[in-house]
Amino acid sequence: MVRVKIYGAGSIGNHMAHAARKKGWAVDICDVDQEALNRTQKDIYPSRYKKWDNEIGLYTNKNQPRGNYDLVIIGTPPRYHVSLALEVLKESPNAILIEKPLTTPDLDGLDDLNKKSKNSSSKIFVGYNHVVSKAIKNVNELLNNYDLGEIDTVDVEFREHWGGIFKAHHWLSGPADSYLSQWKLGGGACGEHSHAVNLWQHISRLLQKGRVTEVTCNMEYLKDTNFEYDKLCLINLKTEKGLLGRVVQDVITLPTKKWGNIQGKRGSLNFSFEKNAGVDEVNLMNEKQVIDKKSINKTRPDDFIEEMNHIEQYFCKNSNLDSPISLDKGIETMLVIAACHKSSKLGKTVNIDYGKLISNALG
Repeated sequence: MVRVKIYGAGSIGNHMAHAARKKGWAVDICDVDQEALNRTQKDIYPSRYKKWDNEIGLYTNKNQPRGNYDLVIIGTPPRYHVSLALEVLKESPNAILIEKPLTTPDLDGLDDLNKKSKNSSSKIFVGYNHVVSKAIKNVNELLNNYDLGEIDTVDVEFREHWGGIFKAHHWLSGPADSYLSQWKLGGGACGEHSHAVNLWQHISRLLQKGRVTEVTCNMEYLKDTNFEYDKLCLINLKTEKGLLGRVVQDVITLPTKKWGNIQGKRGSLNFSFEKNAGVDEVNLMNEKQVIDKKSINKTRPDDFIEEMNHIEQYFCKNSNLDSPISLDKGIETMLVIAACHKSSKLGKTVNIDYGKLISNALG
């Protein structure tokens, strides 16, 4: 049986635990706070999934079991991701999944993690689960089977009021109670909704247009005694092979708009997540009309089950394929996030040099 350890008993930890249990895996959840573990057992998990699962182990970090895990999931606030991952690498699990964003925008510790991961048998993934969703798999299939012609631009937007996040974290009174209100700790629109940046990069790879090398970003920050975060970021991107496009991320839009569009000379391919409740959509259009449309029914738990299925394929079946949620891809997204903040602060385009250390990559 696959054995899973999860750090963090918050919302994401519960989602991951449920997904792993749906696959019949053994699960232990660890947290620094006994109250968080109690809330998982008595509130979060049973309210979402009808009843508590007595097979799930609950441990404070001080009393946690170590070793003999196949998969370790890090679902803590971002500032703890890298240090925990470095500790977990010493236990040599088959795989480590780090929730997004990978770390904080200062990129602290990423050079060390990247280096040590290269010398480890453990495969590291970053939790950008939209790129392994059924909708994006369908996008990939359509790109392989239909010629859109020369690609003019790619746009992706994740515009979502973060009220939904706090509804799922009802023990918090608002943004100021968590890292989400601090962009330097990985919060704000650029960090929390960085699925959009990651999806844009993924599409660029599918189109064989290379990595992002130029980032121009404008952000609107809100600052007070208890918070400092970007509520809106408008990002223009350019890749190694000249692909241009745009990403918008915010924490203010109602109703939610999560969509993307690939525009070519011969047509376009667009996708949306939950435009209608419980449905993702993919539409292929020529110059005049929709020629292929797919609606994908799903639930929120399905997002994480698909992610678990993907990780299982890559570590249980010893796949040598390059995963779209690998550590390398997560680092690329983290570099764009850091470049966005730097670009907005300086008021100019920031270049990314992949030939340098991660800590020195932003020009």
